Amino acid sequence: MMLGSVPAHAYMSPEANSLYQQACTYEYKQDFKAAAAALEKAIAISGNEPQLYTKLAGAYSELGEYDKALAAYKKVSELRPTDAFIYISMGSIYENKSDYKSALDAYSKAMALFPEYKFNYLNIANAQFQLKDYKNATNSFNKFLTIYPQHKEARENLAASYLVTGDAQKAVAEYDKLYNADPNGFKELDKYGYALFCTKDYERAATILSKYIEQKPADLNSRSILALAYQELEKNELAYAQYQEIFKQKPDLHAVRLDYANLLADMGKTPEAIQQYTLYIQHFPDNAIAYKNLGIVYKRQNNIDKAIENYELALAKHCRDFDLKEDLAQCYHLKKDYANAIKYYDELLLVKKDDYDIKLNKALALHAMQKYPAAISIYEDLLQTKQDKEVKKNLITALIAQGQVSYDAQDYTTAATYLEQAVAKGSETGYGYYLLAKTYRKCNMDDKAAEMYEKAIAFEPARAEYSNEYAEFIASRFNDTTAPLQTDDAELAATGGELPAVSVGQDGLKVNGNSELDSERHKDLIELGDENLKNKKYDECIVNYQEALKIRPSDEQTLFKLGYVYKLKNDNANAINFYKKAIFVNPDYRDGWFNLGLIYADENNLSGAIDAFKRVVLLDADYSYAYYALALAYENEKDYLNAIKNYKLFLEHSDDDVTKKAVKEKIKTLEK
Repeated sequence: MMLGSVPAHAYMSPEANSLYQQACTYEYKQDFKAAAAALEKAIAISGNEPQLYTKLAGAYSELGEYDKALAAYKKVSELRPTDAFIYISMGSIYENKSDYKSALDAYSKAMALFPEYKFNYLNIANAQFQLKDYKNATNSFNKFLTIYPQHKEARENLAASYLVTGDAQKAVAEYDKLYNADPNGFKELDKYGYALFCTKDYERAATILSKYIEQKPADLNSRSILALAYQELEKNELAYAQYQEIFKQKPDLHAVRLDYANLLADMGKTPEAIQQYTLYIQHFPDNAIAYKNLGIVYKRQNNIDKAIENYELALAKHCRDFDLKEDLAQCYHLKKDYANAIKYYDELLLVKKDDYDIKLNKALALHAMQKYPAAISIYEDLLQTKQDKEVKKNLITALIAQGQVSYDAQDYTTAATYLEQAVAKGSETGYGYYLLAKTYRKCNMDDKAAEMYEKAIAFEPARAEYSNEYAEFIASRFNDTTAPLQTDDAELAATGGELPAVSVGQDGLKVNGNSELDSERHKDLIELGDENLKNKKYDECIVNYQEALKIRPSDEQTLFKLGYVYKLKNDNANAINFYKKAIFVNPDYRDGWFNLGLIYADENNLSGAIDAFKRVVLLDADYSYAYYALALAYENEKDYLNAIKNYKLFLEHSDDDVTKKAVKEKIKTLEK
């Protein structure tokens, strides 16, 4: 802008002064071309008068002849080198020419000459902003706004600088001030809404952007951001409506199809989502996220092959996406392609070496591939990190499986090592104990074999092969002349690990020798033992029964009698041992189970007693005293509800009027 008319200096020649006054008149009439011509004539007369050059620069500036204007201002700067405002005027012209670097240099020169002129901070800030030097621009805007806090344009540009540099929170703070000061006159709704979106204030972002879209319905960029805000708020129908409007206005706006496809996937519109992902990929084939998200949709459909295909494509576009590798590893795992799954698990573990879940998945894959030692090593490592029941269970399963492998290879020492670890860690199935028993037998460790057979049967009493093989084992121990009925390992393998039943004779087990003589000898020993029992000669009685067992080792009644004798001797450990052997030989032996329960109750092993008494009533629903004993055990456990229930069952099945009377009183007491 030209400066107003001011008196010429006294030393300006009268002719030059006259031309100067004419120029002022032309300026007033907006005839800047005539003003410039008059000033050029005046300068020809008085060439060292700064006022003439200043007025001429203003005229050329108004005419848009910026180079001539700058030339005039440069002449002024030579004549008045300390005039800061000349540099401010020059900076303004440079801005008009979009030469922001020169503008900044001019404004900075003015600031150096006249630092007290604080308004110049705005000029500098605007030039820095145009040069995309946002960091310095924000500093300059803030200095200016400290002095002129109500300056709207400066605050808008400051907010825009924050937004461009990614400091959305500060941008929001500036936009808040502007919006709250003048909601109706606020013109930056689109930027404000975007800043709110970037700070994840999706509710306010949606509100602001909705107002903006009402004013500018054709701004599809802001409409797409509004759709994303609705998606984040899970207002999917509103987001869907925005995308419909976007494609109505511009069907070929493929850039937003990825977000649209994500929305469709979230809404369960799977075929439409796949279609949109495919369209997007056609136009943006290098976007890894599109392939990844398409893979996720296929995985949800359980289309693992298509999921893998797209995950692999995504990985090829962005090889450092570790989440993608994890998804891909899981897909191969689901497909039972364990080799490829392990390949990706290993790649992940190079970066996430302590990731618990990845290590566990790798162990499971190795386990499935029957690479048991490697799986065992990882399971053990995981259990050092934290105790996990499922991991421990998997470890035990792997130990047993490797024990089986070593057993089948006739490497019994190694088999025993793995199986011993399995049972020491608390195997919850009988097979580990059973296989260890067989292994111990191969190693001629009969005492340990017997112990493992007993534990196997205790875990799975319904598995007849365990009981039958243990009975055969008892026979081999009690009668050296008896040929052991070993189960051929090849036969075991042929049956898939299930043992066939042992061939038995009329007395429960196949034996050699003279059956008639053995039977008579057995009968005599039992009678002698019974007589000694009657006379309380317990040690002699035990010898008699044990000799009888050498003839018929699977005779559950003799085993039961030995248990009973040891019970009378208060030797509960041996009593339990023989009662167990009785029910191992005959799992349906009610009296064996009942007396075992009594011993457990005597030792305050209430859970063991309850299990034994339950087995009795399962075998014989009329075994009244089992209900009584069961009720008493529950009562001692303070489980009064089950105690009452079983006392009442005793009343239903018992003919013992005296005991029934006492039980009725007990029920009354417990029901109070």
